[in-house]
Amino acid sequence: MSDAAELVRRIEALGDRLQAARLAVARRFIGQDRVVELALAAMLGGGHALLVGLPGLGKTLLVDTLSTVMGLSANRIQFTPDLMPADILGSEVLETAADGGRAFRFLPGPVFCQLLMADEINRASPRTQSALLQAMQEREVTIAGQHRKLGPPFHVLATQNPIEQEGTYPLPEAQLDRFLVQIDVDYPSRADERAILLATTGAETSTTDAVFTAEALTEAQGLIRQMPVGETVVEAILNLVRSCRPGEPEGRDLDGTLAWGPGPRAAQALMLLVRARALLQGRLAPASEDVAALARPVLIHRMALGFAARARGETLGDVIDRAMHKSLGREAAA
Repeated sequence: MSDAAELVRRIEALGDRLQAARLAVARRFIGQDRVVELALAAMLGGGHALLVGLPGLGKTLLVDTLSTVMGLSANRIQFTPDLMPADILGSEVLETAADGGRAFRFLPGPVFCQLLMADEINRASPRTQSALLQAMQEREVTIAGQHRKLGPPFHVLATQNPIEQEGTYPLPEAQLDRFLVQIDVDYPSRADERAILLATTGAETSTTDAVFTAEALTEAQGLIRQMPVGETVVEAILNLVRSCRPGEPEGRDLDGTLAWGPGPRAAQALMLLVRARALLQGRLAPASEDVAALARPVLIHRMALGFAARARGETLGDVIDRAMHKSLGREAAA
């Protein structure tokens, strides 16, 4: 069997396993198919996701379900204003042995896991939020001058309440850029809410089983990077990202609208996520429609409106839609 045929076989097998994972997640997290798809795509891309939604929409349940289905060890941190970096990373304590000798022993914090849920991440101080920066980007932390590796795999799924801002700290741009994707969790449809009522208020609750293991997920992440991406899709990614940057020739019409635009990490995120989405959709190669579908989740947290645009009542979603319309054409943007 040729290398190309073997790659196709492995990708098809991964696609079947992903469909089983989606069905397993759906048994506990009812509806919200796009949210589940984006969360799985972020994990396949080896990155982190920021879940933005009102309380009670199932964000915590989704993360807990994903940890079970993907076979990952998980920890949860409830972010509060008094949370300290050591509460996340861990610390060294001085212990006295039976013979009277003393030595430092490292007590690992909750960040030493494979799936970390950072609940209401914007409630912690900037000093504490910065404790995650190195972990999210480099998969390691530095404590007392010693580098300690995390994972693989290592994923952060953070939640954020979009309306309650009292006692919160805006996430710094450097940290937002570490999130592969922002996932907006909206209210469920009427049919989904009915199914939720019937499934969660009875004598029994739904359970689910593991479909992946940590090793299988790591292998899948490597396989995703081997999926071919056509030149048309590569050009669509570059056109879209560069058209959202003020000062670039492609984004000249946005001068005065945006304070800043997405950097190279946005293009890298799209390159990974279009492959994952194509496979989750049952296709072996991404298309321009994948770029269009992922434009908002990948770009919206990597951009900022200028003062004049805010005064005009523009939104980042409107700006991204215009850039997508210009870059991908009417058919893709629709």
